[in-house]
Amino acid sequence: MRVTLLAFGILRDQLGSSAGPLDLPAGSTVRDLLDRCRTLVPGNSAPWSSIAVAVNQEYVPATHALAEGDEVALLPPVSGGKDLSRQSPLIRLVRERIIPHDIVPALERREDGAIVLFDGVVRNHSRGRKTIYLEYEAYEEMAVAQMKLLAAQAFADFPIRNLAIVHRLGRIEVGESSVLIAVFSAHRAAAFDACRFLIDTLKKTVPIWKKEFFEDGAVWAQGDPFPDELTTAAKAPGKAASPSRSAKSAVKSHAKGRAGSKSASTRQRERGR
Repeated sequence: MRVTLLAFGILRDQLGSSAGPLDLPAGSTVRDLLDRCRTLVPGNSAPWSSIAVAVNQEYVPATHALAEGDEVALLPPVSGGKDLSRQSPLIRLVRERIIPHDIVPALERREDGAIVLFDGVVRNHSRGRKTIYLEYEAYEEMAVAQMKLLAAQAFADFPIRNLAIVHRLGRIEVGESSVLIAVFSAHRAAAFDACRFLIDTLKKTVPIWKKEFFEDGAVWAQGDPFPDELTTAAKAPGKAASPSRSAKSAVKSHAKGRAGSKSASTRQRERGR
């Protein structure tokens, strides 16, 4: 059978022209495909034990059986819910400059007592080296789907009115925004909690990668590890979760947020309480 192999971030560089149509024996699983890919990459430079795999834009375990025509994406570590028809969240991948004042005012309402923004800005240094610029790439269709799932979970878990998640792709200069998250709520606690949940979980589950360019070279940034339930590490036979359930549980497991935001400024404005 023939599948289409996609690779992103460091895996795209390492697999090179090996990505694309790939012939496999009938009945092959994701693990079989990964074993084939290991033979195509010299040495142990690829992060095989920590990658996630998506088939037809859904996360799957290593035991997932492949079928003719499947699109299989190899995803190195990155960077359910309520019905969204009741809200109007802004979920977007863009290639132009992110300007908060072009986004936030259009979403404000008089009932909002708090608006919390996370504005991720490209800084001029990393690991003791001078940063020239960054480049972001994404598995775009899946990234948008995961961002919508993330928004749905935020609405389910926090008493917020609306939100925006805007992530930029392509080349980004020092001082420009790479990601903007805005949360609108009646009270500040919910807005702060939801904003932290959104950025922290986005960094773990949405397939977006960053390449850093320095004066003396470039490197793919080492991302936060995927949650255990999304990686291709060995799992006990018969106990693998379904793709949709795995993705949803991974998002929900981070609903309390993680301590410490990186490389960004957080601003809050309140009206009333």
